[in-house]
Amino acid sequence: MALLPTFTTLGSGPTVLMLHDADGDHLTFAPQVETLASAGYRAVAWDMPGYGRSAPIEPYTFKALAESCLALADALQAGPVALVGHGMGAMVALEAAVRRPAQVRRLVLCAGGPALDAQAAEDWVAPRLQALQALEAGGGMQQLAETLVPRFIGTGALPEGVRLASHALSQVYPGAYRRALEALTSFDRGAAVLARLHVPTLLVGGDGDRCTPPAALQALAQVLPDAEYLRLPHVGHWPQLEDPDSFDAALLEFLARPRVLH
Repeated sequence: MALLPTFTTLGSGPTVLMLHDADGDHLTFAPQVETLASAGYRAVAWDMPGYGRSAPIEPYTFKALAESCLALADALQAGPVALVGHGMGAMVALEAAVRRPAQVRRLVLCAGGPALDAQAAEDWVAPRLQALQALEAGGGMQQLAETLVPRFIGTGALPEGVRLASHALSQVYPGAYRRALEALTSFDRGAAVLARLHVPTLLVGGDGDRCTPPAALQALAQVLPDAEYLRLPHVGHWPQLEDPDSFDAALLEFLARPRVLH
């Protein structure tokens, strides 16, 4: 049996499992772990396979990552969980929900989802691969983080959140980062599949996000049958860190809603 991914957890109550982006680790949800625990939830933030102390997996695909996520949810013995995914983690959350919708009671997709087209996917991945190649020629992940994070934040980003985003990215293993970037363009769940996913979904993005621009989240909200979209002003690719107050307020309100059966 494959090893379960490692995770941090706090609080008790309904389980909210948070899945980070390729650009970080469980620390990118540190504010939300505390907020959710204080609000009566069991907050769980994983380290994606290959990140932190989580063992890598082969093949490194969305199918395998989603199965790892679902295995963790099963091990938590929580029943249906709410999945909160950021960036690549949003795509893992979608894949998990498609595979086992009964295990997912709510979805929150933060600054992530299928790219609008091949060019949009390339625009997300190319700067990161270029920075990684520069790192391999000299420098470290700290230098990569200091190069990339300022390029993708919004004009109103909370300085403490930006520092945390940079710190989390600086902790990523270069080999795992490359594998994640290579996997990013392979997400293949199209509109026909996603249109059958009847899970209450909140999409949250920044109006200044150049990785997952508003148009991409608006398009996804039109495809998913039970979705709504929240656009945060002056925010870039890390809504949960750049404007944690607005993000957390929306998250808690969404999680607290009664489920409406269709």
